[in-house]
Amino acid sequence: MIEKAMILAAGLGTRMRPLTDNIPKPLVQVHQKALIEYKLEAARKSGIKSVVVNVHYMADQLEEYLNNIDGLEIIISDEREMLLDSGGGIFNALSHLGNEAFLVMNSDTFWINDNPASLLQLFEKWDSEAMDILLALAHKNRAIGFHGPGDFFLKKNNCLACRAKSNAAPYAFAGDYIVHPRVFHDIPEGPFSSLMLFDRAMSKDKLHGVSLEGTWLDVGTPDSLIEAERAITQQNI
Repeated sequence: MIEKAMILAAGLGTRMRPLTDNIPKPLVQVHQKALIEYKLEAARKSGIKSVVVNVHYMADQLEEYLNNIDGLEIIISDEREMLLDSGGGIFNALSHLGNEAFLVMNSDTFWINDNPASLLQLFEKWDSEAMDILLALAHKNRAIGFHGPGDFFLKKNNCLACRAKSNAAPYAFAGDYIVHPRVFHDIPEGPFSSLMLFDRAMSKDKLHGVSLEGTWLDVGTPDSLIEAERAITQQNI
């Protein structure tokens, strides 16, 4: 059972400007609820006990918000001095995450109408021996706010192949994944993208994915926030 998670919340939120001129992106409101609260709710529903949140941009505001969260142990991973990117931020927080597989979540994506809960679907597919990383995927037909060409193809046994030079791929990386801490072996400290971890796992056929049910909302820009608001209103959530 996955019991620990990390929410990546330290980014500058440049694509969400001007909404992030005065608040960090995880506190931007979608349907009268902060983006990060959707992730915290999903963590609670799936049985997560402890959540690490990294902070950098307008860190004091985010810490104050997190101090008032109930039902979860919240641990702050402080990146005020240096923004470490997605992979470096996780590496910096490993001492809080333990020696077993844990969940990583982006703070600007979430699921609606996902029954059973999307994270539980992900947890059920995790195989610590066969996988180093298991990505949550959204089919582009069930994505709101995502307008890219797609990221991955699903191969045999749910192994992943990246889009590479293809014009399009059917699945988008949905921002959440399970990772075993062994993938950080021999990685130096400092900023680096989690994409490096994905590439390493893919080269060994240890990068897997699962296409989740429900509607996936990618809320990275003001325009996609409007799309998310519309989708939630239409579905009476």
